Amino acid sequence: MGSALTYTVDAGRTGPDASVGWTRRAELHFDTGVDLSDELFGPADLLGAAFAACLLKNVERYSRILPFRQEGAHVHVTLEREDRPPRIARIRYELRLATDEPPRRVDLLERNLVRFGTIYNTLARSCEVSGRVVVEAPARPGGQAAAEATP
Repeated sequence: MGSALTYTVDAGRTGPDASVGWTRRAELHFDTGVDLSDELFGPADLLGAAFAACLLKNVERYSRILPFRQEGAHVHVTLEREDRPPRIARIRYELRLATDEPPRRVDLLERNLVRFGTIYNTLARSCEVSGRVVVEAPARPGGQAAAEATP
């Protein structure tokens, strides 16, 4: 068994509807008000962002380890909340990859994302997680990778 990593976050209220958190790398302002903010991430947004970051981080990781050719990745994550009991019940994602790798290699990458994603596995133990990988052409005219374009 490997050594455990420890992550810390310190956070505090900055006003009636906002808070700020600090990690060893960054400061993040987030919504802690009763109503949803249009400007700040709320707790569910942060959870979805952590899930998306996990997938994208592992795309980068396995692009080097396998190696796997890709020119960009974009993920769309949807979290579904239930009221009774209050919880995130489902997470769905679509990961778009700009690659010319054959389908079997895309499947291998996807298996590694599911098997070795820390946030993915943590959330999959508490709610339904499902998704798919969509392959796009490696590059658009002008050099912008297709998967890096905003939806």
